[in-house]
Amino acid sequence: MIRAIDLHKIYRQGKSEIAALAGVSLDIHTGEFVVIMGPSGSGKSTLLHLIGGLDRPTRGEVLIDGRIISQMSDNEVTLLRRRQIGFVFQFFNLLPTLTAVENVMLPLILDGRATAAARTQAEGLLERVGLAARSDHLPEELSGGEIQRIAIARGLAFNPPILLADEPTGNLDSKTGEEILKLMRRINREAGCTVVMVTHNREAAEYGDRIIHLRDGAVEEER
Repeated sequence: MIRAIDLHKIYRQGKSEIAALAGVSLDIHTGEFVVIMGPSGSGKSTLLHLIGGLDRPTRGEVLIDGRIISQMSDNEVTLLRRRQIGFVFQFFNLLPTLTAVENVMLPLILDGRATAAARTQAEGLLERVGLAARSDHLPEELSGGEIQRIAIARGLAFNPPILLADEPTGNLDSKTGEEILKLMRRINREAGCTVVMVTHNREAAEYGDRIIHLRDGAVEEER
């Protein structure tokens, strides 16, 4: 489903060039739970952003179901991200003035869904992640684990075949983090959703089917 071919990403700072990725090639198959690990600055998040179409490589290609992202128009990439790829980030990115259900509804409303239909679907997603009883609470009234569950529900709004998670347990205590990982694993198994997760936590990495280690912008090891 996901293929990266000789990915390079170079950032320019003044006259200097920083190589975040230096020739990464890999395949991620449908339904896999793949973990990307590596030290700080190894290119983990950069790789995830390229896979998700949030950034474009300096050289190389990313293919999703055989479609080359760099050959898509901006509108096509936007639709790809909205409907086929769910995102879960370390810092949640919820809107503080919206309730849990409104945060989950938001991408559906932006896609043109009727408000009533969006609310019904959002409530179903919150029930799926175990937060039906907290749907009318604001983020400030919820725990970190509950907020991350809302972020996962929002990421699943379009039942995407791909879920990308960047340090999803990074701001959580170990017990809550374990609950989030179990939830993501359940979604992976029950829905057949392909999960690609960046983490520095070795215990979290054990939830994956396969671990890819990056170092200095290149694949160092796979297991």
